[in-house]
Formats: sequence, C-alpha cells, structure tokens
Amino acid sequence: MATHVIYKLGPFTVPEFDGERHVRVYLPTERPEAGPLPVLYAFDGQNIFHNGPSYCGGWYLHHAVHDLTEAGKEAPVIVGIDHGGAQRVHELSPFESEESRGQADHLLRWIADELMPRINKEFRVRRDPAGTAIGGSSMGGLAALHAHFTRPDLFGAALCMSPSLWFADGRIFEHVAARPSPPTSRIYIDAGAHEGQMLTDAERLVQHLRERGYTDTDLLWCPDPYGQHSEQHWRKRAPSALEFLFSGVPGPDYAQPEPVQTAA
Repeated sequence: MATHVIYKLGPFTVPEFDGERHVRVYLPTERPEAGPLPVLYAFDGQNIFHNGPSYCGGWYLHHAVHDLTEAGKEAPVIVGIDHGGAQRVHELSPFESEESRGQADHLLRWIADELMPRINKEFRVRRDPAGTAIGGSSMGGLAALHAHFTRPDLFGAALCMSPSLWFADGRIFEHVAARPSPPTSRIYIDAGAHEGQMLTDAERLVQHLRERGYTDTDLLWCPDPYGQHSEQHWRKRAPSALEFLFSGVPGPDYAQPEPVQTAA
C-alpha cells in the first residue's frame, strides 16, 4: 500500500480576511530523472484529500495523483488552499452581490504574491502558465474560471467542477466574454444532471467557449447523467479531470453512457 505524505503549511493570514488558514501540499512519487512538476492550486483545501478535515468527505486527489504516476502519466503537485469557513462565500466570489462582498481578487493577489513564491521555493514545480492550473468545485469552480481569465499570466488551465455560474446573477458570463482567450488555455468543466440550473449554465459556458474556438484538446466538457452536487461525485470525476488538464487527453474513466437530461 502506498504511503501518502501531505505537507501542511502555515497557518497563514490573508490580507482583507479574518482568521488563519493552512495550505496542504501533496507531491507525486519522486522520479530521479523528472524535472519540475506541473502544479494545481485548488480551493477548499479541507475537502480535496482525506475525509477528516471535510464535513462532507474528501476528493482523495492524492490517490488520483499516485495512480497517474504509477501509470507513467503526467501528474501534478496538488496545493490545497483551505477556505475561511464563514468567509468562503466572500473570498471565492469575484463579484459583489447581496450574498457576497466579492473578494476573490484579494485571495488571488495573496496566492500570486505570497503563496506561489513559497511553493516555488520549497517544491520543484513548474512556473509557466502551461504547467500551472487552478481549480475547485461549486464556488471554487467559479473562482477558478475567474482566475484563469483574470490572471492568464499565472494560470494556464482551470478545473471547474459544478461551477456556480449563476452566482451574482450570472455576471461571470459577461466577465469571460469581455476578456480575450488566455494565450495558454485548457479548461475542464463538468456538472451533473441532478444539479438543476448548474448543468444548463455549464452547457451555456461550453457553447460560448466552443464558439470562441476551443477544441477537444483545450476544453473537456463532462456532463454527468448521474451527477449530484457533492464531494463524492467530484471525487469520481477528478482523476479524468487531472489527466486532461496536463495532457489534453481525457482519462479512461470518463464516459457519457447516455444523453444527459436536466433534472426537473
């Protein structure tokens, strides 16, 4: 059985936010001949590894990374950024609304100015946009899409699982449409048939990106006919998502066995 070591850094303070948070880092199995590894910065760090820190179950991304490495495939370093509890809705929303102060750009600034330099110093990770992704689910998926189009100089790929595109009256659609496509861009998007409007909104986003010229090598759309809004379902889809982000090829576990119908 593989031994998985997850480094817990911090606690950190983030300007504009109350309290402290940790950052959790997992490295693929060392290969003497390997150069710097790609890296995924993931929101909601409490949820992406073990069940323990999460109130609703973990994604076990360390297992997915280990399996990719064992198969001889490109696997990223995972940097999980803990959310701030009650502050989460503020720190992951790019837009002010009745529900949020819209402070995602404050969090992105801290990632760029403080966290990434430390990760670059302590771990052998790539520093180019093509080797650096950002991702999350729900509000984290929304924040990741925003980060990719706002800071393409840093993040050349985005993992958007069940993104909350509806938030703040869907302003993310206007935001993305108003910005040029990042010079380096690979985007993974999914949603489940049992997530109501999220599936419809995700289909709208995918159509927009296709019209802008995104192809199957830089955009993977994974509608899940059985998908629900839960960590369990994101865990199931994560291995294929990771493989696509850093290779352009969907993982073998991705399949769409039947047309997806929006839940009533």
